[in-house]
Amino acid sequence: MPLSERQAHIADLIRQADFISVEDLARQFQVTTQTIRRDLNLLCERGIARRVHGGVQQMNMPGNMAYAWRQILNHNAKQTIATEVARHVPNGVSVAFSIGTTPEIVSKALLAHTHLRIFTNNLNIAMLACSNPTFEVTVAGGRLRNEDRDVMGNGMEALFQAYKVDIGIYGVAGVDEDGTLLDFYDEEVRARQIIRENSRQAYLVLDYSKFGRAAHVRGGRIDEAAKIFCDRMPPEPILDLIRRSDAQLILCKRDPTP
Repeated sequence: MPLSERQAHIADLIRQADFISVEDLARQFQVTTQTIRRDLNLLCERGIARRVHGGVQQMNMPGNMAYAWRQILNHNAKQTIATEVARHVPNGVSVAFSIGTTPEIVSKALLAHTHLRIFTNNLNIAMLACSNPTFEVTVAGGRLRNEDRDVMGNGMEALFQAYKVDIGIYGVAGVDEDGTLLDFYDEEVRARQIIRENSRQAYLVLDYSKFGRAAHVRGGRIDEAAKIFCDRMPPEPILDLIRRSDAQLILCKRDPTP
């Protein structure tokens, strides 16, 4: 079940603060403390926060932030990107998806398509794709990473190396100022690179917050993608790299409200 607007706002407040009290939240949103406690219980169940006396605090985890956090973070921007990417994917093609919340949202935007052949190491994407009876879905085998629900290692490599797909869609944890793509684990970089190498067209999907975001595993460059989908114009040094490459930058704008 998706979070309500209030719950998503509370999650963002928790991300910015070490601690936030039930009473403060009740006053801010002008609801009862019982309502806030129900909201906080849901956020704790999602792994977004943990209960402490009088309120909640954010979960401190090594590496990348929790998948539940990333599903909320910049969701509107990711949805805008997904809507635009769907316009660039014809019916009847083969598509490889890597891990990440933005590729997952893109896969959901493709559910109105027909006869896609989906290859992925992400169970969230695989289950979404299976809801379209015209799709053919192939998944990697191997050990799952519990929180992200993806398969890494030999099974992932074997899947993506076995097929030459029409379109590969991948995200990234961060982009360094020189255009280097960054992730938190070697296997995440490997998955992204194999998809790019075995796709006729590679689509990089990322929101603006990824520029300058710190992650420590290097692999690939932003200008290696055929198309780069972003919700805002990249910083000027990155934009200059893209202009001097064969990559196409596609700025994704939200449809105007009627």
